[in-house]
Amino acid sequence: MQNQTTPSLCLSLPHWLPDAVRLYLDHTASGLPLRELARRRGVAASTVMRQVRHFETRRDDPLVDAALDVLQRAAQSAEGAPPTPEDAMTAHARPDCLPQDAATLAAEARRVLRRLAEPDAVLAVSADLDRAVVLRTGPGGRQMRLCTLDRAVAQAFALKDWIACAAPGRVSAYRLTGVGRAALRRLLAEDEMRAGGVREAQFVYAAQHRDMAEGCGEAPDGRRRQRYNAAESPVTALGRKQGRDGKPYLDPDLVRTAERLREDFELAQMGPRVAQNWDRFLTGADRGSFGQSSPGDGPAAARDRVAGALRDLGPGLGDVALRVCCFLEGIETAERRMGWAARSGKIVLRIALQRLKRYYDERAGRPMIG
Repeated sequence: MQNQTTPSLCLSLPHWLPDAVRLYLDHTASGLPLRELARRRGVAASTVMRQVRHFETRRDDPLVDAALDVLQRAAQSAEGAPPTPEDAMTAHARPDCLPQDAATLAAEARRVLRRLAEPDAVLAVSADLDRAVVLRTGPGGRQMRLCTLDRAVAQAFALKDWIACAAPGRVSAYRLTGVGRAALRRLLAEDEMRAGGVREAQFVYAAQHRDMAEGCGEAPDGRRRQRYNAAESPVTALGRKQGRDGKPYLDPDLVRTAERLREDFELAQMGPRVAQNWDRFLTGADRGSFGQSSPGDGPAAARDRVAGALRDLGPGLGDVALRVCCFLEGIETAERRMGWAARSGKIVLRIALQRLKRYYDERAGRPMIG
């Protein structure tokens, strides 16, 4: 009788389940204490408690709540515990079964998330239907159906934080999250890896971490539009972050100043080794020049420009500019490695960029990029 009331495919937990969901089930379905789970995972008890509470608060989401019910019944069945009458009635009324195979879930993600990533697309889930549908508002306000999927697949998407409920109700509306967009880019990159080989894959796979934007920059023939990776530099992230007054923490001029320093750093073909002795680090043979170079041209000139800028900044300001602007270290990482107090790095960085901008303005060099 137990096998009749519990779906057969749900007798074991899927392998793709996030660790936070497994911790939640171990605590709620199996009754294991949080400290015991923390000892088994080798983490702090507060970490386990935070993950368990995260999914407990997400039970307001209809898909997450239904999926956790299915998983709890599966966990109890695996331990041989008889289902309660309420569980039996729920399982009979809604025989949802989460996908067991990660490859099947990935295939559905490629198909559905791609349509859900379209502008104004939403996932509509009805409490009375076993199928969900991706809709988009077309011309004239007409709803266009893009694709359909099983409710169980939508539950799996919700458990993995790929979708989030935007409007709960009898017919709930879900939208693609940032985690879901990253997962879609990763899956599409994997497809390109299989199609193009490893040589092309190393560039395609990195696309999931990019945030491409457009801007205008100076060129020999005038200003032209350029595409750049806005998520690549920590300085660019600070340029998008707003302060309490609603203004960006770093002005666009300061962001362009940081990009100018980094451009010279890249032109100088400097290696990854960093030292306090900038004179020794920023000097060396100009390979391939045979001792001939002209001012403002080649790696040697770029190396001199970087050296001059760092000398003007001096220790401290030059250190943070070199680490964050050139080596793209995060603010927290730079603070930790330099032994600074928390949240002091971005203040010092802004001071360094202000002084660096004055240094460039006084020398009136070539136009700044971007």
